[in-house]
Parts: sequence; structure tokens; C-alpha cells
Amino acid sequence: MARASAGPRLHFGFCNLSLSHERLYGALGLGLAEPRVVVDAEPAESVTVRTTDDDPATDPAIRDDVREYVRTAADLLGVDGARVTVRESLPRHAGLGSGTQLAAATLAAVATAHGEAPRVRERAPALGRGGRSGVGVATFEAGGFVLDAGHPTARFTTDRPADGEWTVPPVAARHDVPDDWRFLLVRPDADPGRNGDAEDDAMRTAVERAEPGIADRIGGIVTRRVLPAIATGNAERFGAAVAEIGRLNGAWYADEQGGVYRPPVGDVVASLSDAAAVFGAGQSSWGPTVYGVTDAANADAAATAGERALDEAGVSGSVAVVRAADGGARVTE
Repeated sequence: MARASAGPRLHFGFCNLSLSHERLYGALGLGLAEPRVVVDAEPAESVTVRTTDDDPATDPAIRDDVREYVRTAADLLGVDGARVTVRESLPRHAGLGSGTQLAAATLAAVATAHGEAPRVRERAPALGRGGRSGVGVATFEAGGFVLDAGHPTARFTTDRPADGEWTVPPVAARHDVPDDWRFLLVRPDADPGRNGDAEDDAMRTAVERAEPGIADRIGGIVTRRVLPAIATGNAERFGAAVAEIGRLNGAWYADEQGGVYRPPVGDVVASLSDAAAVFGAGQSSWGPTVYGVTDAANADAAATAGERALDEAGVSGSVAVVRAADGGARVTE
């Protein structure tokens, strides 16, 4: 039996959505240590997928997703199939990269069970992953903070390319995250984030309308604030910088999600932004998960601020403070 285990990722936003610039997308994000997706696999002559009842995050749709991932993995590997068990899972469409982590973990477990190298980066496009952001694949590989290089704009239109007709964006910069940094996760009880056709339509509209000047501003923040802050280990400056990138990304998406942040995320972000223990807050991907950057000394106060933010927004939800992932996925036999 083989097992693959990986944590989620935060997605702070893209560097560029305008077709006027040479590179499209270019995502920033980082890997987290928890919660985790855990997938077991054994060689088999057909495809069998089950989930365990002791995983409270299990969504019935996960079985359907994994079944397709196993079938694709079997085709890529030239094997008959696998018996796969999803031991733990991430909440679907919550802004934590559940799709990419589940797909990559399934591929890695099935490949390892058959004595093959997973080659996740190479094979991710066939699983429908890495078509815009490369952060999920990169954090699965090595964890840490990641800035990917995006895609050549000349090869893209506003339409999403077919699965397999792209390569995962290369990593332009990667840094380990300091051990004392922490990340507040506030997940309001709200509708799932955009996904599937709805996400494709929203991204198409955003790219068609994207103001190139926003990308210029983001580029300056990345080079003069984000990268120096992660390189020097300054959590306060890092949090403020990625929060600003999130606000600028929200200007691209405002028409699609009803504001700079999707409701009720805006109220949660506003409350966290007033908390001294939170150095910067924003919406991860399409949400509804809200992140806050903090450190070990302020972790308890940040969690309290998260609970208060939910109360002030008038919604229920969950609050956690987690570490960054100190490495990539764990794959064992």
C-alpha cells in the first residue's frame, strides 16, 4: 500500500490578468501544514474508491472526483487500476486548493503503489490542474512560499484551454516560511467558492476587462515588499503586502463576486484588519476562507480576533491557527 498526504494552500492572488502584458496570471501563495488530505492506494485490476466515515470533511462528491483522478492516473501510468481510500480530505471549493491537492495526492498514491514515479508537475494538466495557478502543484512538491511565473500571454485567450493543453507554470521564486509565522484561517459558513464552469466564466470576464495598470502596481508590491519581507522574515510587512495584493486582485473580480471580497468575506476581512494581532488579512482564492498573517506570540489573540470577526459579520464558522508547511507532500509505501 502507498499513502500520500498533503496540506492545503493559501492563494493570495495573481500578478496579472491583463492580456496587454507578456505573462498572464503569475500566482502567489504558500503551503500550510494542516488540515490534510490523505489518500491510500493499492494495485488492482479495476478502479475502486471509498471514503472513511471518520473524516468529518468528507463530501460525497469527493468519491466522484477521486474516481476520475484514479482513472486518469491509471491511463497515464498504463496500469489497470487501483483500490483507493480517502482517509482525510479538505473542504471542497473553500479557497484552500482542495482540488489540486486531492488530485495530486491521488496520482502520487496510485503511482507509488504501482512502483512508478508520480511526476506530478508533468501529469497535473491531464488531471485538469495547474491551468492558471501553479501554487498548488508547487506547494505539493516542496511547501513554502511560492511565486509562479505565469503563462506566456501569446498562448492564451480568455477561454480556458482544454485539460492537458498547458504546462504548470514554473516556480519563479520560492522561500521557506519562518518557523514562528502562523496563519489564521477563518471559514464562514457560506456558499462554496467559484469552481468549474462558473469559475471559468468569471475568469474569462475578469481577463476581458482587466485593467493593466493594476498589474503594474502589483508588480511593484511583489518586488519591493513581498519578496523582501519573506526573505528577511518580517511577518508584519509580509502580511500587509499580501493583503494589498488581495485588495488589488479584488478590483479585477469586483463585478463577478459582488465587491472587492465576496460576501460575507468583506466584513470578516475588515474586522481582522483592525486587529493588532493580525498583520494582514484577505480572501484566499474565491473564498470563503479568510486568511490572516500572524506569529506564534500573537496566535491566541489572532484566534480571538477571528471569532470576533465572525460574530461581527453575523455568521457562524470555524477558526484555526496553523503553521506553514515545512516541505511538500509526504508519500510513503
